[in-house]
Amino acid sequence: MFSAVTRKRAALTAFRLFVLCYSGLSVANQVQVDVEGDYSALEDNARIFLGEVEGRTADGLRRYAPTAIAQVEEAVRALGYYNPEITWTVSDDSDGLAELLLTVAPGDPVRIQNRTVVFEGPGRDDPELVYQLPDQPAVGDVLNHGQYDNLRQIIQNRASRLGYFDGEFATRTLEVDPSEKTADISLTFRTGERYRLGRVTFREGHGFEQALLDQFVTFEPGEPFHAGEVAKLSRDLSNSGYFSGVDVEASPNRADDGVIPVNIVLTPRKRRSIAAGVGFSTDVGPRLRGNWREHYINPMGHRRGLETELSVPRQNLTGWYELPLDPPMTDSIRLSSGYQREHIEDVESERLTLGQQWRHQLDNGWMQVLSMRWEGERFTIGEDERGNSTLLLPGASYSKLQADSPLDPSRGYRLQLDVTGAHSAVLSDADILHVNLLARGLYTLADNHRFLARFNFGGVATNSFSDVPPSLRFFAGGDQSVRGYGYETLSPKGSDGVAVGGRYLIVGSAEYQYEFARNWRVAAFVDEGNAVDDVFDPLATGVGVGIRWVSPVGPLRLDIAQGLNESLGGDWRIHFSMGPEL
Repeated sequence: MFSAVTRKRAALTAFRLFVLCYSGLSVANQVQVDVEGDYSALEDNARIFLGEVEGRTADGLRRYAPTAIAQVEEAVRALGYYNPEITWTVSDDSDGLAELLLTVAPGDPVRIQNRTVVFEGPGRDDPELVYQLPDQPAVGDVLNHGQYDNLRQIIQNRASRLGYFDGEFATRTLEVDPSEKTADISLTFRTGERYRLGRVTFREGHGFEQALLDQFVTFEPGEPFHAGEVAKLSRDLSNSGYFSGVDVEASPNRADDGVIPVNIVLTPRKRRSIAAGVGFSTDVGPRLRGNWREHYINPMGHRRGLETELSVPRQNLTGWYELPLDPPMTDSIRLSSGYQREHIEDVESERLTLGQQWRHQLDNGWMQVLSMRWEGERFTIGEDERGNSTLLLPGASYSKLQADSPLDPSRGYRLQLDVTGAHSAVLSDADILHVNLLARGLYTLADNHRFLARFNFGGVATNSFSDVPPSLRFFAGGDQSVRGYGYETLSPKGSDGVAVGGRYLIVGSAEYQYEFARNWRVAAFVDEGNAVDDVFDPLATGVGVGIRWVSPVGPLRLDIAQGLNESLGGDWRIHFSMGPEL
């Protein structure tokens, strides 16, 4: 048997060296290792353990051989092979350079005979601590010191994250019997009392009202400590847009009778910022975006800003004023006004809007936006249709985004439902009910096979469609709709052949992507949809292939698509766009 100290030192050292096998270091010049059989992990670990050996003579290598053998023994022992047979030879290669060759017969491995993990103390039944521990090392597995160390470290890390700062291993043994080729694992962890979260104190000098800052705190004094709660508080303050620095201290060393005070130092960001950007898509061509933002204008955290987007078919300018609500991370009231001018194909419009939005995140994770806006729109469709529209539009929107990454998710979904309406008896020229539903899904299989699906349905109900402005009618076609067709060219036509917009929108898409290199993917897709006056009207189909590059600012997409319905304007088209998949 090995002593506990020797076992511990050997396990830690060997595991560190085993991990190095993934670091891409160079193979030794003058020392080679050949492990008999299919044991690539053993061979790699031994080579990395030895490192580079250069500039030695044949006699020097012979003197080095016992050291090399000891190093290889320790390397393979880390992976459970305690009885290797190692032979060595020194030879000269064709260039006259001496080489030491170590031939390793690993023998039978040591396997786990017993694994015992016990929790004692007040936290012994805490599910976050004791459940779903790593399955490995399991009984019957080949001993891997790295897996054993990982199991111990996970228990220790969980205890610290959950506030069992006095927890310790009462028993922590790995008993190895090389002659019997067995190993017994015994871990007993005593949790001690769980610490609690104390009062949150914001150090003075930040310039904000205490009531606003208190709304960022989602836990009460006296709750059990959880590092996740402290991290969330820090993250929410950092993401608020108010601060350039957030320093949260919640150290168990400052605990009083098991209660940890939470002290926060905030550094306000610069009050104002200006940003500009240039983009391009085949729908609208090159576009310029700019915004001016005042991140806080008073101690209550109110903000305001101006945003503009300029492209050939569309120009707009929007100003807004926002008041944070409780909790300020998700809830707010925004007052806004804006002007937009569009000239797409044969449709031209100018629109002025005034309104407000109340954003509120529901307990089930859905984002609710209740709005009220007034719109005045002047429009021309082709040569024959001109109009002026005044509408007061109350609305409700519900959305939910679930993704494992904000920039380039591998799986997730987005659901969104928007409903707005107007009544001729209330400051409006027409009776309108407008509904739009969007669903997107993404799933990745075996790391590099990605499947995307998209469905969009919209409808407008009215007793006078000619009074519905273009902004509330439906058009299809383009980068984000049905590829292989021009931007917003799919629509019912008027008597002069001009697209006038439809009562309904139906669009579906299925896409497959294959990642052939890191951040590079090829894609194949089929889109189908149209803007129609009857849901049973024929749909347009587009198919194509493309390439995707996940850039530092988000995915870029280049597609070559063919619209299969020539009568609806289908043709070969190149589509370029950027933005998240969901």
